[in-house]
Amino acid sequence: MITIKNFFIFLICLIPWFLTSLLPVDYNFYDTIDLPFFAPPNIFYAIAWTITYICIAISIYKIVINYKWNNIPKEYKRTLLVNYLFNQSFTIVFFLLKNLFLGFVSCLGTFISTLYLYEETNELDKKSTKYLNPYVLLSLFATILSLTIYIINS
Repeated sequence: MITIKNFFIFLICLIPWFLTSLLPVDYNFYDTIDLPFFAPPNIFYAIAWTITYICIAISIYKIVINYKWNNIPKEYKRTLLVNYLFNQSFTIVFFLLKNLFLGFVSCLGTFISTLYLYEETNELDKKSTKYLNPYVLLSLFATILSLTIYIINS
């Protein structure tokens, strides 16, 4: 049963993932660069990342509910923070600074830290790990796409 308290805990797990979408950045920049043949349409990103962020929030929520924040291992918290920072940095470095190389570095850092987050989550709650599967796949795709964009625009 979902209580008001649990609903707010879930929102606290979810909302931070959307913070950089509030920044005034030039999303049209993406349309001005050369893209590889496998680059999906822009609407893909809004849908895929929204679903992924919801899945991440569910995974975090399940950990928080099962362990209470103070009892969650520091390794998990540290990995989650590093992953979050890499994830959120992409919008800043790619769309605000318009730096394709740093965009790739951000994607690579996100992918690598997502693998660590997957492992840390698996150690705490194997069922919560399945919610990170879309994140692993999407961050891998984003890394490949970002590297390709950097190469063809250099």
